Amino acid sequence: MPVSPRPSIMTIDPYVGGESKIPGVNRIIKLSSNEGAFGPPPAAIEAITRAGREAHRYPDGAATALREAIGGRFGLDPARIVTGNGSDELISLLCLAYGGEGTEIIMSAYGFMMYDLSGRAGGARVLKVAEKPAPGGVGTVADIDGMIAAAGPRTRIVFLTNPNNPTGTLLPNSELARLRAGLRDDILLVLDSAYAEYVTEPDYDPGNGLVDAAGNTIMLRTFSKVFGLGGMRIGWGYAPAGIIDVMNRVRGPFNVAAASQAAALGALSEPGWVEKSVAHNTEWRGRLSAALSAAGAEVWPSHANFIFADFGSAEAARTIDARLKARGLIVRGMAGYGLPQALRFTVGNAEECQMVIDALGTPHG
Repeated sequence: MPVSPRPSIMTIDPYVGGESKIPGVNRIIKLSSNEGAFGPPPAAIEAITRAGREAHRYPDGAATALREAIGGRFGLDPARIVTGNGSDELISLLCLAYGGEGTEIIMSAYGFMMYDLSGRAGGARVLKVAEKPAPGGVGTVADIDGMIAAAGPRTRIVFLTNPNNPTGTLLPNSELARLRAGLRDDILLVLDSAYAEYVTEPDYDPGNGLVDAAGNTIMLRTFSKVFGLGGMRIGWGYAPAGIIDVMNRVRGPFNVAAASQAAALGALSEPGWVEKSVAHNTEWRGRLSAALSAAGAEVWPSHANFIFADFGSAEAARTIDARLKARGLIVRGMAGYGLPQALRFTVGNAEECQMVIDALGTPHG
């Protein structure tokens, strides 16, 4: 008789990333995983090359230099920063440390699916709270009242992505504060701000203020998006000292590779990289949104480096997807989120975005 895993493990469907190949097509433009439009910064590429010469050495398990650089860049205490093998690892570690059998985890219905997978892997019951219509009538947003109401005696963690993936929607700071105030003090609030750099609203706070003010709150960030280092797997979190202590107890001793740490340090040192990336994203997100609207889609307001487009039916979405694939363009279908009528478009570089616009049948703008 084979060894059996915990029952909750067998309820998990393995995560399926964005497509990257199309049979019979030579040139592939991958716009399915929200990767940075410009690739890695030059300073990061140089740092990776240098780090390769020391690949026989173990990395600094504490990621001291990287935590200090992150703290300096964002005005945070390095002692309250933890790094991970992508923010995915940090999500998993939080579920391991604070979840487990007999507990519950709450997320929004269209929140990042790794919360569900990691929560169930840890044995927790994951509750998905239905979203509510967004202000303005286009799309939906997380229902803060619904999430507060769903919290019961077994609730240990609430996950919220802001801006949200895969929809791109944004909640104001007041809603985040209201969520934290409405939860018990023994419930951990996880604010996932993977796309924070792309937000242009002047009053947006990715979570720094709430972490400092409220306690029992952690902000997650990543180098996979605007810094173009998805393949290096570097995420980080900022939290009260007690939560950081817990995370350091459960993470592996060398969980972030030396080359990855070097790449992140290089990316942080690249002058003007974020500013250039955000300006490009804002411009082409607007152009792509207009083209998608002209093609008949309902485009949800996005505050990230991607666009969520609702084509009204699964058949219409498949038709658009096939038209794009015929030109080597891969976007992300949303059937895995229960939204088969929608596609998610990463904002690529200018050439890639124009290829999408042309494929949609929209003239050059």
